[in-house]
Amino acid sequence: MKQDMIVILDLGSHENTVLARAIRALGVYSEIYPHDITVEELKKLPNVKGVIINGGPCNVVDGVAIDVNPSIYEAGIPVIAAGHDKATCAVKLPQFTDDIEAIKAAVKPFVFETCKAEANWNMTNFVNDQVELVRRQVGNRKVLLALSGGVDSSVVAALLLKAIGDNLVCVHVNHGLMRKGESEDVVEMFGNQLKANLIYVDATERFLTKLEGVEDPEQKRKIIGGEFIRVFEEEARKLDGIDFLGQGTIYPDIVESGTKTAKMVKSHHNVGGLPDFVDFKEIIEPLRLLFKDEVRRAGLELGIPEYLVYRQPFPGPGLGVRIVGEVTPEKVRIVQDADAIYREELAKAGCDKGLGQFFAALTNMRSVGVMGDERTYDYAVALRAVITSDFMTAEAAEIPFDVLFKVMTRVINEVKGVNRVLYDLTSKPPGTIELE
Repeated sequence: MKQDMIVILDLGSHENTVLARAIRALGVYSEIYPHDITVEELKKLPNVKGVIINGGPCNVVDGVAIDVNPSIYEAGIPVIAAGHDKATCAVKLPQFTDDIEAIKAAVKPFVFETCKAEANWNMTNFVNDQVELVRRQVGNRKVLLALSGGVDSSVVAALLLKAIGDNLVCVHVNHGLMRKGESEDVVEMFGNQLKANLIYVDATERFLTKLEGVEDPEQKRKIIGGEFIRVFEEEARKLDGIDFLGQGTIYPDIVESGTKTAKMVKSHHNVGGLPDFVDFKEIIEPLRLLFKDEVRRAGLELGIPEYLVYRQPFPGPGLGVRIVGEVTPEKVRIVQDADAIYREELAKAGCDKGLGQFFAALTNMRSVGVMGDERTYDYAVALRAVITSDFMTAEAAEIPFDVLFKVMTRVINEVKGVNRVLYDLTSKPPGTIELE
């Protein structure tokens, strides 16, 4: 690994990710680890130049105040603390806020003067390091990659193709919950253009059957995630020498799935390791400690076309979590068509630039409307657009009213089963970016 690294120990702060990003903004790589990491585990990490103990309000777990292993202070690695008065290191800073510039100013002397870290964190070095690590880990064996077609899995696919070439086998599962035309785009790009070993599985009926009658969003996520794993296992059994499962896990996925000091927001099927029933020996997750904007930079570094790198993020469970309530073929059709119109009109107006994420979701609300001279009783579509840098927090974007009006008009007139269009103004927190 070419990058020097600062390790952040999570002692209950809400600002771990802000701190990590602040250090990376200084040009130095950073990673976040649990408070109870051992010295042995710490010393196995590459190029660790310093440790920051990051304390905060969530420093009590199961009624017991948590602390770092005392031996961390004696490991021969510089240590400072923030927001943790019980720390025994010489330098103790106040608790960090979400002000990234203030954090940069506070930690800069420690990073460069005390730790002597070099500002060598860049995407070229990161990609080269990951390619080298994958080659060492995989050797001549094969990796089966879950290729959804979203930004994360696409970047992983490009990285693994560079690292191991034909030893990568991509599986794209069309679960029937993809955006309109998405599966066709995946086949064209990775199968036809990049010449990857691509297996296409149409499991639409299988997934929709499993989701019949299910309304709870967390249950839907678990069902979809479980079926994904089963499909991959089935495909792996048809192939020889598949030892690894590749996944497009990124850091926000891990945080939202819950840590020792933070409760789960929502589960991600690509977080939590290998289920017991899976035959793969190891997981390959080269992007698991990157934020979304960093993933996009990695994609550009790997030569992925800009239009693919900056395509809208798409959750693993697909439209299953953009349909409030039970998932049915009719509802899937509605949200696919409405979402396609929304994305088309935002692109036409140039409003898609600078947005972190935007999509149409289907509420479970039905209300009375009038179409022509007839009474209707149809669904309401909710439009969502947010501005975010790391997907940990987000604010609703101000889309021009004339653009929203155009989208509304088209959705009402072109998408059967819809008679209302709403715009979701909720920030994250208190809401999530997805609408489920």
